[in-house]
Amino acid sequence: MLDRQDSNTTGTVEARTPAVAEGSKVAKKQKASKKIRAREPSWVRCSELEAANSEIEDFLTSYDSMEPAELKVAIKRRLREELAFISNPEFSDPQLGKQVFDQSLELAPRKAELGIAAVRRSGIDMPIHLGRLCEAPLLNPEQERLLFQRMNYLLQQAEVHRSQLNPQRPSRVRMELIDRLIALAEWHRDRIVEANLRLVFSIVKKFVNPNNNFDDLLSDGIVALIRAVEKFDFDRGFRFSTYATQVIRRNSYRTVVVKQQERQKTVGGLQDLDLDITDEGRESAISEKRWHELRSRLSVMLDDLDRREKLIIRARFSLGSHRKVHTLQSLANRLGVSKERVRQLERRAMEKLRAMAGKANLAELEPQ
Repeated sequence: MLDRQDSNTTGTVEARTPAVAEGSKVAKKQKASKKIRAREPSWVRCSELEAANSEIEDFLTSYDSMEPAELKVAIKRRLREELAFISNPEFSDPQLGKQVFDQSLELAPRKAELGIAAVRRSGIDMPIHLGRLCEAPLLNPEQERLLFQRMNYLLQQAEVHRSQLNPQRPSRVRMELIDRLIALAEWHRDRIVEANLRLVFSIVKKFVNPNNNFDDLLSDGIVALIRAVEKFDFDRGFRFSTYATQVIRRNSYRTVVVKQQERQKTVGGLQDLDLDITDEGRESAISEKRWHELRSRLSVMLDDLDRREKLIIRARFSLGSHRKVHTLQSLANRLGVSKERVRQLERRAMEKLRAMAGKANLAELEPQ
């Protein structure tokens, strides 16, 4: 009786507030968790996806603490981002989720020796840590098809829920479910990418030369591989490696051609600079032979800059195809970065050129 009376008094409620509040938070969290699970398809939490769910948990956004206005903004943003996936007639089967996630992938564990072997076979002097990219074993046809089927089905399900979002009736539950489905799809995509990284190694190494280093080609090749995974139709009847080989090879060839064109523009820009000096009637104390030597060395040094640095230097000093000096703001708009970031990149590029000039002993080109 005393407890019942105390529970109705203000003093007792205040005294017990911390414990009650803590218990209330836990209860709300458990209730929200049950609510989410109630809306999720049963296969989302199946044992086959236990490892994937565990890995993605820390990367999922919690919408519980969001204010209604903030949640509406998040929903509007999600509505603008239509999800891309390869559709399939079987996705309309309401039992498909249970069927594909009842099947076991049985992915083999990563093996360090596979990565070491990939580095050795490449024939290229590169850091041994790159071999870790190639430690995932190859997929058999059944595993490959199941991964692609799951990845696209998860994205299709996320798109179904995305299309049902309504900013006027914001649903935290639906937003969290969409995020989980997308994250699970990306987990399956990453397994496909890992298993095919050795393919990228074997293709891009054939394009390596003094003007095209392995690191840049490998980076571009991995991006091309990810794009190929996202565009591959698993129901066409052929292996993914057949399709990916063509995509990565074309991408590497395009990269080499673009860099070649950039080098030609740089040389052309330096030639234009030479003509401009002559046209303006300036008297040069450097002999023609020494000027051509200087221009040749500058061309080589510019080629050692990365793409953005070369673009900025050419644009800021009116070289190559750039017929006028570009402002920092115009370059920022073109590159999609801030004006200050362009300034930093320009400063870094100039420091590199000064360092290279010192190593090349360009002082010997001073007029004599």
